[in-house]
Amino acid sequence: MKCTTVLSANRIVLVWIAMALASAAWFDIASADERLPNFVLINVDDLGYADIGPFGSDNRTPHLNQMAAEGRRLTNHYAAPVCSPSRASLMTGCYPKRVLPISHVLFPAGEVGLNPDEVTVAELLKQTGYATACFGKWHLGDQPPFLPTNQGFDTYFGIPYSNDMGPPQDGSKSNPGKPLPEASPQQLANDRNNRDELGIRGRAQPPLPLLEDDKVVGRVGAKEQAEVTRQYTERATKFIRDHQDQPFFVYLPHSAVHFPLYPSKDFIGTSPNGLIGDWAQEVDWSVGEIMNTIRELNLQNETLVIFTSDNGGALNHGSNNQPLRGSKGQTWEGGIRVCTVAWWPGKIPPGTSTDAITSTMDILPTFASLAGTRPPQDCKIDGVDITPVLFGDPENEPRQDFLYFRGLNLQAVRSGPWKLHLSVADPNRNANKRTPSPQLFHLGDDIGETNDLSKANPEMVMQLQRLAQSVNEDLGTNNIGPGCRPLGRFENPEPLIHADGTVRVNAIANTKSFP
Repeated sequence: MKCTTVLSANRIVLVWIAMALASAAWFDIASADERLPNFVLINVDDLGYADIGPFGSDNRTPHLNQMAAEGRRLTNHYAAPVCSPSRASLMTGCYPKRVLPISHVLFPAGEVGLNPDEVTVAELLKQTGYATACFGKWHLGDQPPFLPTNQGFDTYFGIPYSNDMGPPQDGSKSNPGKPLPEASPQQLANDRNNRDELGIRGRAQPPLPLLEDDKVVGRVGAKEQAEVTRQYTERATKFIRDHQDQPFFVYLPHSAVHFPLYPSKDFIGTSPNGLIGDWAQEVDWSVGEIMNTIRELNLQNETLVIFTSDNGGALNHGSNNQPLRGSKGQTWEGGIRVCTVAWWPGKIPPGTSTDAITSTMDILPTFASLAGTRPPQDCKIDGVDITPVLFGDPENEPRQDFLYFRGLNLQAVRSGPWKLHLSVADPNRNANKRTPSPQLFHLGDDIGETNDLSKANPEMVMQLQRLAQSVNEDLGTNNIGPGCRPLGRFENPEPLIHADGTVRVNAIANTKSFP
């Protein structure tokens, strides 16, 4: 049974009419004051904190520069260290561990995914009369009940997980022009057996599928990898044009700039920072296409656009997280704090920034508030309405604390500017060996987490340790706590495209296979 939601009284009649007519006709006769705002959420994969101009990059990102000049930078915005948990948090308004309690990420043909009983931001907006669309990387499960069109989106087009989760021969394990990774027969056999409820891993992964709604429409090889940014963008701008007369929610989770790095031919060699810079510049082009469409249709005064990343950049693939410490997959700031810009002319003060603590889990309650509805009422959510932060109210910062989870483990906590690492990774980067000594940092003075202040501030260490201990009663600190909700499950999962190129029976777009 789905969690329930409650609409504010002044929207009930509007929503009833919109749903009863199942069309945009109501919005044609509604006054301008009654028009609900549009939402465009651009979520880039593995984009580093300093991979775009507004956060210090020398990559050429003129459209994002303009967006920041006309909007507001969120400089303390948190996601999650890796992809699936971050997207689960964004969709549900919860800490990722509450709704997707897994150790890492989801893989192709996994038995588990985001539980269909969760209320997503798309479902919340759809029942309020919004047209909803997702174009890009989903990564919350690829079996039928987990796909976007069963989680509140009217339409979907994209790769359902990361662009590296395919076979080496299709170019999914190497950058363009690089040698294919080699493996011994024993390594291949090990990969074929490397499967659990999260899905299929390694070089035995099936071909990457391109989906339209819930149907396979193509197999993604190297050529197709270089085309997806443009395809996602074209789909998004067409959807905006087609639904300009009713409120819409466009979720644009790019496959860029996740490894392997596949900018299109028009952008290769155009940046000072190699392929990852080239692809970041193509993402900027995409942002320009979206913003220009909104302006052309004169929707800028009624459209909130948020640009963000799903986690910190991967340093081993060329990302720049300066001045933050750490990389994707870590709970140092560089792994979880992400470059974020919000834009809404007439609402968001231009050319501003805020150091208020915000998070991807704030998307659902914030969009709900602006759409005149409320989050689920019988399921706990952790996000808060950050409308005051977006609109520049310096007296109203709704969050003071933040919990840093990596999988099932609580690794750090923050209160105000103080951050305590409960355990610290081995300096040789062995993730399985950690020292129990806590380290304390004042992020306001030391954004790079270089100066451990734990010995000089024992009271603050104890305060933050008490905050961490309180988590055990809810989400658990290193286990699945009582506040974690069940994963969605699907028996006998199959790849969307099998290794021989044939399409799974209930995912057929037409009668051909995809060799």
